[in-house]
Amino acid sequence: MARLTWHGHSCFTLETGDGTRIMIDPWLDENPTADIKAADVDKLDYILVSHGHFDHFADCIPLAKRTGATVISTFELVSFCQQEGVKNGHGMNIGGAYLFPFGRVKLTPAVHTGSIAGDKEGAFTTDCCGFLISLDGGPSIYHAGDTALITDMQLLQGRVDLAILPIGDNFTMGPEDAARAVEMIQPETVIPMHYNTFEVINQNPESFREMVGEAARVEILEPGGSYEL
Repeated sequence: MARLTWHGHSCFTLETGDGTRIMIDPWLDENPTADIKAADVDKLDYILVSHGHFDHFADCIPLAKRTGATVISTFELVSFCQQEGVKNGHGMNIGGAYLFPFGRVKLTPAVHTGSIAGDKEGAFTTDCCGFLISLDGGPSIYHAGDTALITDMQLLQGRVDLAILPIGDNFTMGPEDAARAVEMIQPETVIPMHYNTFEVINQNPESFREMVGEAARVEILEPGGSYEL
């Protein structure tokens, strides 16, 4: 059985049944809603990063250096990490998939602006992505990253057990569009993310639950809360 733990904003730790630890969009030290700090993370095997904005990427390089975790992201973002001293990286591109020891990861489209925090020369432009994670012998998880509502989400219909969707609005989909995304994807369960970190993205997740209705089960986590898959 796998366990997914939310650390606030878009940061999650996924621990698989065999103990593999995967962190998605690591932003802990400067995250006002995070339940832990980067120093509290003592073991990571993989780090998945949807894009290079600070609130998804800030702790990636220090964590990867300290734990030896393999960074999985777009080719350009992984190349930047390796330039900054990260030893283990696996670059990919949107639409591509790769079979890792824990399961298959596919990079999905996400419509959002792209830059890489820390790239002072602006040499590593990159697109943003989401992740479709199909655990070996287990469920499939869609972490949408930062994105607008896009019709490409229809292609995920029937392929997702758990969808993790932003609902904050302003920078990403808001609750209404996220509810429409649920209609397109038709997952069994939805976890909202990327809300209530800053005032500009304050939302009531219970309102999102009402919008989703019977289309899927909505699991609302508090930072530090976990969901068993």
